Amino acid sequence: MKKFKLTNLLLIALLAIVSSCSNDDDGEQTPTTKALTLNISGLDNLGSDYLYEGWIIVDGAPVSTGTFSVNDNQELSQSSFTLDAEVLASATKFVLSIEPNPDPSPAPADTKIFVGDFNGNSASLTTGTVASSFDAISGKFIIAAPTGTGVEEEKNSGVWFLDNSSGSPVAGLELPALEAGWKYEGWVVIDGVPLSTGTFTSVDAADDASPFSGSNPGPNYPGEDFLVNAPDGLTFPTDVRGKVAVISIEPYPDNSAAPFTLKPLFGMIPADAMGVQEVTDYVTESFPTGSVSR
Repeated sequence: MKKFKLTNLLLIALLAIVSSCSNDDDGEQTPTTKALTLNISGLDNLGSDYLYEGWIIVDGAPVSTGTFSVNDNQELSQSSFTLDAEVLASATKFVLSIEPNPDPSPAPADTKIFVGDFNGNSASLTTGTVASSFDAISGKFIIAAPTGTGVEEEKNSGVWFLDNSSGSPVAGLELPALEAGWKYEGWVVIDGVPLSTGTFTSVDAADDASPFSGSNPGPNYPGEDFLVNAPDGLTFPTDVRGKVAVISIEPYPDNSAAPFTLKPLFGMIPADAMGVQEVTDYVTESFPTGSVSR
């Protein structure tokens, strides 16, 4: 009987020690995990080759919070992630990146679309990892086909992002320098089909491709003539008046033939356009928004 009582007393004491270790000062159990919840809208479907990945910054080092995809309705495949409660509480910043799938690196890619500093248990997200600011942007372009032969049916078949209203061409785009992992890309949307005018990082130099232009040299600015190699369903040369001009910001490398969600400049090309035209600020309408909470 004494042995039974002694054994029970030892068991009770052990349970008391375990209980005291798992309770806080108020006697309530301290959770070992906690959820990080994403409230984000406006992200694009990346296809099967890429995923979004969240990161918290703890003591200056990134800690992955998990990956997710986004469908064509901009719905996240997962919006809540369970993390170590102590680690999450120590985080000072949240970052969202675009990662290859599969991903050979445990570190965040250069292509970071969101960043936000925690203020208490939440962080408002901005695109500050794409460029420093989009507060002062503008876009001008001309309609011309300098790479063509000069025949009448070609003259309205190109868009070049320059301003020649003074008699000498100058850059038509005012855009901030991009962070690593991003490039600008020009587009003309013809009958619902987005056609690239080329990617670029400098507004006063030629872009990196001219798949539709003719054989003559073009201006040393971003742009394209739509004269050759027409995609299925389109006929070149084509009159770009009445179409849509877009400047987007693309993740690099890029696996999509359509503009990414970030479209700082957007505008209809007037059907009777002559001289220098403008594309307008489209940041508020196209850039994603979001916050995270812990």
